[in-house]
Amino acid sequence: MPVLTRSLTPRISRPTSIFALLALVVALSALSAVRAEPGLGQGLESVRDHEAEVSAQIAEQNRQINALIGELATAREREGQAAEELAAEQQKLDQATAELADNRQHLRAVRVELKKAIDSLERLLLVTYKSNRPDEISMILGADTFDEMLAQAEYTDRINEYEAAVVNRVQMLREEVAATVERLATQRAAIADARDAAAERHSELASISAGLESSQATMAAARDQRKDVLSGLRGREADLIDQLTVTPSTPTTDASPDAVATTPAPAPAPPPAAGDSAVLGADGQAIAPANAPQAVKDVIASANAIATTPYIWGGGHASFESSGYDCSGGVSYALHGGGFLSSPLDSTGLSFWGEAGVGQWITVYANSGHVWAVIAGLRWDTSGGAGPRWHSDMASTSGFVVRHPSGY
Repeated sequence: MPVLTRSLTPRISRPTSIFALLALVVALSALSAVRAEPGLGQGLESVRDHEAEVSAQIAEQNRQINALIGELATAREREGQAAEELAAEQQKLDQATAELADNRQHLRAVRVELKKAIDSLERLLLVTYKSNRPDEISMILGADTFDEMLAQAEYTDRINEYEAAVVNRVQMLREEVAATVERLATQRAAIADARDAAAERHSELASISAGLESSQATMAAARDQRKDVLSGLRGREADLIDQLTVTPSTPTTDASPDAVATTPAPAPAPPPAAGDSAVLGADGQAIAPANAPQAVKDVIASANAIATTPYIWGGGHASFESSGYDCSGGVSYALHGGGFLSSPLDSTGLSFWGEAGVGQWITVYANSGHVWAVIAGLRWDTSGGAGPRWHSDMASTSGFVVRHPSGY
């Protein structure tokens, strides 16, 4: 069993995470009750139960928010796909409509040409009927000379060719009219299909948009609820630390079976040497300082692994593994690589994570709308819209809550 140390020594550091703060909050809030109750063990058990309950509540709220962010990201992606599909269907509809108009105009022109060809054929037939033209054999036999016979034959051929051309022209135009009418029917069917598909995409897009609005409202409510809990805890942090680090005037080393032990703070990592920071390579990868703690090197290596991925809203929240990342997804992924996070946090969650102030090796700047980090002197950020990237310049810290992992 843990050993009771009634002398709460100054070795206790500021909490390294919200869950450490929760432990302090619950322990202090129940301290008077523990002292007053006749059974110290029973009071201690109550404190532990309450601590576990509040810690589980925050963890569940974080899980729900990240799940909602993942669902929203998926819905937004589907919304984008549906919008692209709608645009494609609308393009098909516009193209089919334009082709239909062109073919209608072409049909009108062909019908005009067909009427002219039919009129020419009718006139030709009428002339042929009235002229009582002799047949070719009679014309040849009636020729007085060979040249006259050739001339008569050539004349007859030209007449025949002209008549055949008129007939062929009529037939060709009739076939073209029939083909154009068939194309018009096909285009009308295509237009009907395109309209149905566009209407379906419109309906699907409206449904997705409505679902997005509902999910966003749910996520906003969950964030507000978590913020209320965390804000209340943060407001009491300083008082808790002061009260828990006060040394009573009558220390004792009594080792009761129901004792509460104080846990020393983890040893801090050695601070970076002057001018010793990560180097940004030409390939966009960060090179960790040789003397950086292994956890910091692991954070840099994790960030390097996703330093070429695109920006995707909600990326890295439903799961650390994603095809792209947003600001909090990218920061969470890097911190997870160093063992500082077991599950992703959004920007609001990161504004309550770790300890307050600038860290020696890692500093996180967060608010409700954005988060970025400085890791071994380089900025890890999604600013610019390309996705999580390393930057050698710094950004304005105005309006951001400053946090860091304990000891780093």
